[in-house]
Order: sequence, then C-alpha cells, then structure tokens
Amino acid sequence: MARLLARFAEEIFWLARYMERVENLARILDVNETFSRDARGSQNWLSIVQLHADEKRFFERHQAATPAAVIHYYVLDTENPTSIAASLKYARENARTLRPLISTEMWSHLNVFHGQVKALEPSDITRSQLSRLCSRIKESCQTHAGIVEGTFYRDEGWSFYNIGKMIERADQTTRLLDIKYHLLLPSESDVGSPLDISQWNAVLRSAAGYHAFRRVYPRGMDPGAVAGFLLFNLSFPRSFAGSAVAAEHSLTQMKSRYNLKGGNHALELFDEIRSALGTYTIEDVLRSGLHEFLDYMQRQLILVTDELGRDFFGHERAAELPPPAQVGQSQVQVSA
Repeated sequence: MARLLARFAEEIFWLARYMERVENLARILDVNETFSRDARGSQNWLSIVQLHADEKRFFERHQAATPAAVIHYYVLDTENPTSIAASLKYARENARTLRPLISTEMWSHLNVFHGQVKALEPSDITRSQLSRLCSRIKESCQTHAGIVEGTFYRDEGWSFYNIGKMIERADQTTRLLDIKYHLLLPSESDVGSPLDISQWNAVLRSAAGYHAFRRVYPRGMDPGAVAGFLLFNLSFPRSFAGSAVAAEHSLTQMKSRYNLKGGNHALELFDEIRSALGTYTIEDVLRSGLHEFLDYMQRQLILVTDELGRDFFGHERAAELPPPAQVGQSQVQVSA
C-alpha cells in the first residue's frame, strides 16, 4: 500500500482542525449573543477575544470589543486567522490539494460552504441575524462531519483527520473553560441566583453539553460541577478527557496498523495527560488552581502537535516549552 505523503498528512490534520474550529466558534458566538443581554454584556463580548488570545491583534484594529466589532472580526474578517471566514478559506485550500484523497462529496460540500460564507455581507451578520447564521454554520459543519464519516477512506489519512479534530476539540474546551470560569465565577451572594444559573447554562451550551450535563446532574448547577463535567467526563464527546483519549486512541491504532515508528513521544505526552486526569479530582484542581491545570494541558497539546509535526509532517523540532515541574506551574498561552 502506498504511504501517505507527509504534506498530505499535515493538510488532512489541519483540515480537521479548521473545521472543528469553525463549528466551535459558531457555537460560542451564538450562545454569547443569547446570554449577553445582562449587566456583564460588554465583558461577555470581550471574553471571546480573550478566549482566542487575540487582544493585541484585535485592539490594533478596533477601539473597543463592541458586539458589532467582535462579530465582524470572528465571522467575516479574513485578516483574522481565527475567524470563521479565514478558517474555511484555509480548510478549502487544504481540501483542494487533497482532491485525490478525499471524496467528491467532501470537496463539493466544503466548496459550497466556503462560497456561502465568502458571499456574506456586513448586513448579514447583525445581532438580529446572528443566531440564524450560526445555526446554518453549525449545520454545515455537522453535514461535513457526516460526509467525512460516511465517505472518507479508512487509511492513515482518516487517522490523521481524527487526531487533528480531537486535539482541536480538546484545546477549545480548555480555552472555553479557562476564560468563562474566571469571568463568570460569581460573588458568594450570587451563587445559585438566576443570573448565575443562566451564565453556567451558557458555558455548557457553548460546548453543546447542556442536555448531557443534565443527564448526569438533573438537579442544581454550580461552577465545580460544570468544570468537572467538561474536563473529566469520558462519556461526553466534547469533554477534554473524551477528546484527548480519542486522539490518543487514533494515534495508537494508526501506529499499530501501519507499523509506524514515529509518534512514540506524542503517546508519552498523551499518557501524561491521562495520568493527570486520573490523579486529580475537580476538587483538587479547583483548590490548586484551575487556570494552572488547564494551562498545563494546553502545553501538553502544543507539544503533542510539535511531536506529530516532527515525526510525520517533516518538521524540524520546534523550540520546546520549558516543562513545568508539576501541574499548576506553567504560564504559557496556546497559540491560535
């Protein structure tokens, strides 16, 4: 069997990450619009900029994180590499190169989806229309996922697609939880109030986890329960643990099936992630520092991506981040 070229493997990996990023961003914008009509509304829109570590780039072009500015920046602005329009552009460019390897249905749908977003005008993304637009974008991403599931040939490319998708999903979950947890952590007097409950609803809905959470916690809602669910629950496919374990499984299966020598260091990093997830409870994490724990996990994902690039994509080894002595001592930001 012909081996997958390194550049094709990398393009498949990033195609998956871009499409996962588009859906995640559409979810966040949609939910943020719904839950931004309160006393913290302006801060809620700023949190999207903070979520993507875009403060410097955003404020070079905008004076304030107004709803209109943030929506335009993350939907239509192709100069913003984390926007929906830019991510779809990159995904389409990768898919065009991958035409010999992906199905006709994958290419056709992605090409149409890209064209629909490219045709949007500023008048199409007003706040009154945002929820409808985000719903269409999410549905298109889910259609793409279904087409991939039903038509993508199960070879090494399939494995790289799944690894990329799950790494991106895990990364996005840590970002969402890190920013939203500290932004929304209420004063003691607000715990359990309607505002408190509605804001934690927003966090869960941003991760498409509200109904799944309610199956586990049918009564009550508090920050610790939400954080624990999004971090540790293996039965929820968008949890950090569920995503990281799925990425590790795909890498393990690929190495075994194709007798690949690379990827051992990436698997060691995944093993460290599983060890930390198995060692700490959410109470331990909140007591020692949620941000530090999430930062450690983000650093691990950076290093996993670096190892995959070196072993499979033909990259030189990137400058390594200084490893923290233990969970909770790192302070590095994941790049978009």
